[in-house]
Amino acid sequence: MPKMKSIKGAVKRFKVKKSGKIKRGTAFRSHILTKVDGAHHRANRKARYVSKADASNIREMIV
Repeated sequence: MPKMKSIKGAVKRFKVKKSGKIKRGTAFRSHILTKVDGAHHRANRKARYVSKADASNIREMIV
């Protein structure tokens, strides 16, 4: 049987940390941020992690 290929789009978007959590990007960060208030801007800097419900599916895509 051939090897399973990882989904390259998922590999580029997610990273598995040492703790086992899957780190993800934040939405609404790319452009036209002059309209966005500062509090929302600062909140988007924080690292975000995938929920437990989605983590197993994403793990399959990455590995």
